[in-house]
Amino acid sequence: MNLTPEQIAAAQKANLETLSGLTNQAFKSIEKLVELNMHIAKQSLGESMSSAKKALEIKDVQQLLAHQAEAVQPMAEKIMAYSRHLYELAHETQASFTKSAEQEFQAGQKKIAALVEDWTKNAPAGSDAAVNAMKQAIASANNVFETSQKAVKHAVELAETNLSNASSTVEKTMKSASKPASKASKKK
Repeated sequence: MNLTPEQIAAAQKANLETLSGLTNQAFKSIEKLVELNMHIAKQSLGESMSSAKKALEIKDVQQLLAHQAEAVQPMAEKIMAYSRHLYELAHETQASFTKSAEQEFQAGQKKIAALVEDWTKNAPAGSDAAVNAMKQAIASANNVFETSQKAVKHAVELAETNLSNASSTVEKTMKSASKPASKASKKK
């Protein structure tokens, strides 16, 4: 079971390509995050200036309270939207990395199976028990990996569902809480 220089070079090349792909995926995610943050910063600056101008026009405490009440709900909605975008970006990145890991694992499985097959062909007589033990160990490792992958996917789906439900609840609560506040400010 000696590796040839060509096999070592091919393995190093494959590892380098994998690293390059993962690095590119990470940079794309960082790029999207920077774009999101720049968009939010520009939007927030414009809204802050507009709010400051309105605040300078306020003449009494009632108008100030109404102005503050008007600013709270849109801000909370924007925070929720930003959180949703961050979660989607993190989920997209995690899914991309998971896909790459699964592809690498499958390629590794094929290589190990080929090595074991090659090894069994050249195994000395009477080593059938060792060969079977090796094959069972590999099969067990594959089963453990697949089971853990399923558990992780289920946990991610459950977290997504919980986040979605929590977001919906918060949005409904914010909308219902803002209705009395807006009615009160209109009466004055």
